[in-house]
Amino acid sequence: MSERCGFTHRFVPSPSGSRDTVLLLLHGTGGNEDDLLDLGRELSPDSALLSPRGKVLENGAPRFFRRLAEGVFDLDDVQLRAGELAAFVECARAEYGLEDATVVAVGYSNGANIAAVTMLLHPGRIHAAALLRAMVVLEPTPPPDLSGTAVLVSAGVMDPIVPAAHAARLAGIFRAAGAAVELKRQQASHGLVRSDIFDCRDWLARIVQR
Repeated sequence: MSERCGFTHRFVPSPSGSRDTVLLLLHGTGGNEDDLLDLGRELSPDSALLSPRGKVLENGAPRFFRRLAEGVFDLDDVQLRAGELAAFVECARAEYGLEDATVVAVGYSNGANIAAVTMLLHPGRIHAAALLRAMVVLEPTPPPDLSGTAVLVSAGVMDPIVPAAHAARLAGIFRAAGAAVELKRQQASHGLVRSDIFDCRDWLARIVQR
């Protein structure tokens, strides 16, 4: 575990020493830097893994930005924290010799939300993102230029936390910005299921190979 670059985080090098791809693993509310390491290794066995812990505490539970109520966000804090995450990514790439690596975010819930916001507000820091159970936090106007990036949105059709309309709306925001978007709807609630992993692994394999 490291405290460098402004976040408590884990960095796990590629088993083969490859520096082509790094998965930026972003946990949900109450998670930490260890939560998604096994998932990251399952999704992409040869990628390096970079997993920061959210810096905001909600009743002791780490998050990546403040919320005022369920689904109601402190937008000033959202923008601040997105800037911090973008800076962390740049610092960590230099720290770990990954300047030429493709950065692919894999975010769950609150982690998916901060990944989406960071892509929209700081184009170029994250090159692709799998957004698992994400909702619309903000919509920049005009949209940024995200041509050349790829986004997977994986939604649960029985999710009681993320309103059903958010998945299509979020996909539309990224398409308007020029990203290549895939939208998957899982027969699931807010928690992840095996079909999320299968879809994400297939998508990621295509992203890494292109």
